[in-house]
Formats: sequence, C-alpha cells, structure tokens
Amino acid sequence: MRLWIKTPIAVLADNAGAGIVVEDGIITELMPSGREPMLPVDQTFDASRHVIIPGLVNTHHHFYQTLTRAHPDAINKELFPWLKALYPVWAKAVTPDTFRLATRLALTELMMSGCTTASDHHYLYPGGLEDAMDIQAEEAERVGLRMTITRGSMNLSQKDGGLPPDSVVQDEDTILSDCERVISRYHDKSRGSNLQVALAPCSPFSVTQNLMKETAALAKKHDCRLHTHLGETFDEDAFCIETFGCRPVDYLEECGWLNERTWLAHGIHFNDDEVKRLGHACVGVCHCPTSNMVLASGQCRTKELEAAGSPVGLGVDGSASNDNSNLMEGVRHALMINRLTYDAESITHFDAFRWATEGSAKCLGRDDIGAIQIGKMADLAFYTLDELRFSGTGDPLAALVLCGAHSADRVMIGGKWTVEDGRPTTIDVAQLRAEHDAAARQFLESF
Repeated sequence: MRLWIKTPIAVLADNAGAGIVVEDGIITELMPSGREPMLPVDQTFDASRHVIIPGLVNTHHHFYQTLTRAHPDAINKELFPWLKALYPVWAKAVTPDTFRLATRLALTELMMSGCTTASDHHYLYPGGLEDAMDIQAEEAERVGLRMTITRGSMNLSQKDGGLPPDSVVQDEDTILSDCERVISRYHDKSRGSNLQVALAPCSPFSVTQNLMKETAALAKKHDCRLHTHLGETFDEDAFCIETFGCRPVDYLEECGWLNERTWLAHGIHFNDDEVKRLGHACVGVCHCPTSNMVLASGQCRTKELEAAGSPVGLGVDGSASNDNSNLMEGVRHALMINRLTYDAESITHFDAFRWATEGSAKCLGRDDIGAIQIGKMADLAFYTLDELRFSGTGDPLAALVLCGAHSADRVMIGGKWTVEDGRPTTIDVAQLRAEHDAAARQFLESF
C-alpha cells in the first residue's frame, strides 16, 4: 500500500511541500512543491488543512501518577517534600487495576497530543504489582504507541536512609531477576520495533550503589539502555555528598553509567566540568520543562549539554508534577523556559521541536524514528490551524509552538492512523475518563 499524504500547509522536513509517500509503514518519498510521486500510489490523503511534524517522542514519564494529579497534600511543594507527601498515597492507590487504567490514560493522552513513542519510568512496586511491565506492554499495544518499557526499581527505603516507604521497594535479587525476564520477553532491537526495554533504578536517594552497578552490567550484557533521575535538585546534590562522598555525576561514573547507553531525567544542576564529561561520554539528558517549573527545581543547561555532545530529549515527567501528559504543551514550555535561560534569538521553535523528536529518539537509542526522512518509520503528527488561537498565523510551524497547539487532529504510527479527527481509533475516551476518574477519586477520598 502506497499512500500519498498530499500538499500539507507546512511540514517539518526539507523539500516536502508537495507531501510524503508512505509505504509499508516507512517514509519512501518526500516531494518538493509542484511535484508528484515517482511511482503510482494506492491512496491519497488530502493534508491541505494540516501542519505535519515528526511524531513526538516522550523520554521520561511516570504513568501511575495520573491517579494523583493536583493532590491537595502535594501541591505547592518542592521535590523532596512532594515525594514524602505522595509516597504513602501511591503505596495504597497503585494496584494492578488502577495501574492499568493509569497507563492507558497516559498513553492515550500522550498520543492525542501528537506523541508516537513513549518511555515510562516505572519504579514503584507495592505488593501485587509484580507484573507492571506486562501491563504496560499490553496497554501500549492496545493504544497503538511505540514504547520503551523502562523497568525501574527502588531498594533503598526509609529504614535504610532512603526516601520511599518500605512497602513500595523490592530486594536486589527480585529486581535483577525481573529485569532479565522483561528483557527476554519484550526487548526487540529490530528496526521499527514497537517495544524495547531500558533498565532504570530510580534515583541516588532510592537505590543502593550495588544495584546501580549490577544494573549497568545487565544492560551491557543485553544491549539495552540505562535511565535514572540525576541532577534534579540541590537536595539531591547534598544527599550524594553526604551519603556517597561525591557529587551525582561522580557517583554515576563510579557506578559504571557514564557512557552512551545512558540517558538521564532532568539534568539541571551540573557544573561546567560535569557538562563536558557527560557530553564526552555521549550521555543523553531528558529535559522536563513543565515539571521543573511546577516543582521549582531549576533550569536545564540544554545548549551547553548539546554543544558538549549530549543528546537532549524532552519529557513531560510525572502526571503529578506536570500535571498532564501533553508533550506538545511541553514543546512550548521548553521554548519559553529556555528563552528565559538564554535569550529570544538563540532558542527557536526548531530547537524545541528537535528536542522532542530527534533528540528524544537519540536518548532512546533509536535511529529509525524522530524525523521525517526517507527510510524512517512513518510516525507523524498532524495539526490543524482552525482554532481561534491560530487566526492571523504567519509561520505555520512556529504557530504550533507560539500559539499553543495542544491536540493533534491526526496521528500516524508506522503508517497506521491511530488518531482521526482528534479521537483515538482504539480507545473510547469517555469510558476511559469515567473509569480512571472513579479509580482516582476512590483513593483521593480515603486520605
């Protein structure tokens, strides 16, 4: 099946004014304005109402947190007190059934914003949630997104000097054994794969140094990615210095994580030397602008990190610190906070788009997604400019960011339509909203 996506208003690609040809889920042709496909097509889609960008790639999230958005015990707090307020809630609220609904809702919300690939950093394992990764694999297939299933972990609880309560952590043997299981079952390294696996101890203040080292060895053995929180707050710096006698990046290196296999969440509080070391090692950084602003954590040094050699991606972060799963909104926030950090001329909408597409794909170790180019997977997000917010638009691509696009009219993943007319093709949004909200409110009312 050859599909010609014809004459969009604008497309984030070179020489594609006349559109894109998709065949067997892959982009096979880009046509300059005035041209037609070189070979006959089976179908034509009129994209004259649409602005097309590569499908957005979300490289850091916590799906389960959709159950506790704007929780009254956690609003108006910074990271450590925010976590202490919510850990007891999550310990009771997150069950297999609620986790499934939380995952489905986050995936759906991401996709409706224009996201085509997602990574979720799930590290919370109260009793009964041992099959969390299987649930996420099933829900990713159901919704239709590509996903890096990120097997997170915590084994340093309050009794050991960590932050999480004892009831949500696991012992090292259990963690490593399940990591092996999840990799063997879901890690598909082939081009265009729908599921891959990364290993992700949560943070310096919730895992032991030995677990960090053993996880790095396991990732090397199975050729998969590594992910963790690092450099998010000054409190984390202080914890590392007090507990390990060094700063977070030194700790990362001691654990065998300072290499191209690793991407980090947040990466805010790095000094000049640390930025150079991370870049030299090609360690990726997921910039989470919305969450960083909500929790007042700080501002990621995106320009310096990229200049040093680090891939910079974009993530929405947890739905209790964001408090949504809209990556297109995150693109706009990335533009604004980085202009505040740097200036209005050196940070453009193309930078924000790059972080959310090519940069994010590099963080996940994928070269088959993240751009509209021949040979890449046909993962595309389509936006209209019909709303009042876009009236008077001059530059259509800039307008998506500056005027605040937040909902895709259509989404294509691997050549298949997963969103049409703003609605997912496989999910009943009204039913999902009702079921998820009922589950969340049950636990909200119990606290």
